[in-house]
Amino acid sequence: MNGLRIIFMGTPEFAVATLGSLVMNGFDVAGVVTVPDKPAGRGRKITKSAVKLYAESVYLPLMQPESLRNPEFIKQLQEFDADLFIVVAFRMLPEVIWKIPKIGTINLHASLLPNYRGAAPINHAIINGEKATGVTTFFIDDKIDTGNILMREKIKISPTENAGDIHDKLMKLGARVVIKTITDIVLDRIVPIPQEKFIKQGDSPKPAPKIHPDFCIIDWYKDSEQINNLIRGLSPHPSARTFLKNDQKTISLKIFECVPDKEHHNHAAGRIISDGKNFIKVACKNGFINITSLQLEGKTRMSAVDFLRGFRIEDYPAAVSQPV
Repeated sequence: MNGLRIIFMGTPEFAVATLGSLVMNGFDVAGVVTVPDKPAGRGRKITKSAVKLYAESVYLPLMQPESLRNPEFIKQLQEFDADLFIVVAFRMLPEVIWKIPKIGTINLHASLLPNYRGAAPINHAIINGEKATGVTTFFIDDKIDTGNILMREKIKISPTENAGDIHDKLMKLGARVVIKTITDIVLDRIVPIPQEKFIKQGDSPKPAPKIHPDFCIIDWYKDSEQINNLIRGLSPHPSARTFLKNDQKTISLKIFECVPDKEHHNHAAGRIISDGKNFIKVACKNGFINITSLQLEGKTRMSAVDFLRGFRIEDYPAAVSQPV
């Protein structure tokens, strides 16, 4: 479009949708930057990023620097003489990189900034019970996700959607918003807006830090809505966890899907209720969590009914929040 020259930077599948949209819409993607190949999985097989696989499939020039501060890499980027860098789900760029292009460096973020700055915006929005989220394009500056906003678009979050569902929706929406953003920049009909303009007086933006393993463990003393939101917000990855405990041992259990139930009861938090065939539910602060999809450590994901066919849940009277 108008001779605009673009360098794209990204890593996972979420970024591929935007890169593919740029290519299909005829933009001049002069080069692609992604992470180096690395070992993954139990076999530690060397694996290419999703962005690399796509870039290779459409014969785009590819760069995989070990260090973004490598002088040779910086010189290579400068020689592309790019108008724009587009960044989607990549690493934090040093100033020497994001200042290279003539127009600037645009980032696509999977939240309605300034809320949910950070590494896990989709997860935290659902965990916090948000009814809506969206995507934002903005010019990168010297801090994380704080630059001037170019465009925001919103979607609703239904009570049954999980992080995987919202990821897929935002991946497609984000690709469209990036194209609209670039088009509006070229046509000079977009005005960058400081993020402070979106913050109400007295409010602070909600954070979206990286999800650590301990954060994924379910606290059965919380209410059913909070637990349900945690399970939805961590499904399918990295997934919420609990531990099944009896007098002999404790085993880890991932929970992917559930139905909250606010039925009154007098059970202790974490008490497991099941008929051994059709349902598993766990007592919490103001009701139960009916587990419908789960995975026992070392096994595959399955429905509660299939799980009960091969596991004696009655041997484990309680679910606990610590593996003791």
